[in-house]
Amino acid sequence: MRLRSLLAATVTLSAALALTGPAPAQPAAAPAANQAATPAPAAMPGAQDMVAHRAAYRLTFDKARDNSDVARAEGVMLFEVLDACDGWASRQRLTMRLQDRDGQTLETASDYATWESKDGRRLRFSLTQMTAGAVSNRISGEATLQPDGSGVANYEQPRASQESLPPGTLLPMAHTIRAIAAARASQRMLNVPLMDGTSEDGAQDSTTILSQWNRETEAKPRFPLLGNQESGRMRIAFFGKDSNGGGASSPDYEVGLRYYANGVADELNMDFGEFAVNGRLETLEAVPGGC
Repeated sequence: MRLRSLLAATVTLSAALALTGPAPAQPAAAPAANQAATPAPAAMPGAQDMVAHRAAYRLTFDKARDNSDVARAEGVMLFEVLDACDGWASRQRLTMRLQDRDGQTLETASDYATWESKDGRRLRFSLTQMTAGAVSNRISGEATLQPDGSGVANYEQPRASQESLPPGTLLPMAHTIRAIAAARASQRMLNVPLMDGTSEDGAQDSTTILSQWNRETEAKPRFPLLGNQESGRMRIAFFGKDSNGGGASSPDYEVGLRYYANGVADELNMDFGEFAVNGRLETLEAVPGGC
């Protein structure tokens, strides 16, 4: 049925959460340490504000397009980001159960892991997608950027290939840091190429619409990790290689969310084109790490 082909192409939440290789059961490996004791590159501004954490989200059905095959959707998303000293190791596992208008159900899952250097210049990535219990897609490789954001993405799967990355490209955690900084500076929009490893085409154009930054903090937050944290809402649209970067074309994927100043996200709305789901933060805990 058409629902099956739809799910085979469903993308995961990535840079919007920075949320986060080779084997799907393991986080992406950091590059081997240089025994010559080369100094680690300086972390990009704002990296020190990000907090290592583990979060679980409950996904519930929001809406479907009139011509969509999807009638219902629900699932869970588990996300963790770890402070690996000179980089961020992150992993996102997403499982959804969908029902079409004839009552048939289908399960889809994805396992997405990255390691990103704190200077925002190097990324290892791995994505495994499964539909009805069978692997439908695998993407893995590495991306490196120059100071101006240009660079290359070298893919290992689904085939050995190389894609050029345009100047200004950001990696997932770097995008999160930049978006939070832009919101705090009262900017209203951020347009940049994003390289997160969820597409075999290299960087995707992204447009982030930023709402007014909320400088008030919650007196009694649901989770201690959110105490004394300012926050801001934003909506991020991702455009494929053949689009014109947010002009007249429709995005491949959109996510709305509230970011806290420490990089934790809640109140998600994930729009996959034919259907959308809401994500509620169910559990949140800090994860020790760093140097």
